Amino acid sequence: MITAQLIQRINILAKKKKDSGLSPEETMEQSQLRRIYLDTIRGRLKQSLEQIEIVDDPKHAFTIIKEKDDPKILTNDTKTQYQH
Repeated sequence: MITAQLIQRINILAKKKKDSGLSPEETMEQSQLRRIYLDTIRGRLKQSLEQIEIVDDPKHAFTIIKEKDDPKILTNDTKTQYQH
């Protein structure tokens, strides 16, 4: 979870790295905090993208089905097919 304290600590370590350098422990902490931040952002983005439904005409909506998600879908040269 991204909190104000997490962002503040990341910024403090970034400034210290720029100004005077970081100790090995601080470098490890910075790496861990960045990983937490990035994993959270990626998770939120993935969740948002999974909720998208593509609509080309109000009468026709379709969703993207990946080949690995549904083995019954016939495939051609593309990895993704559209199901109406």
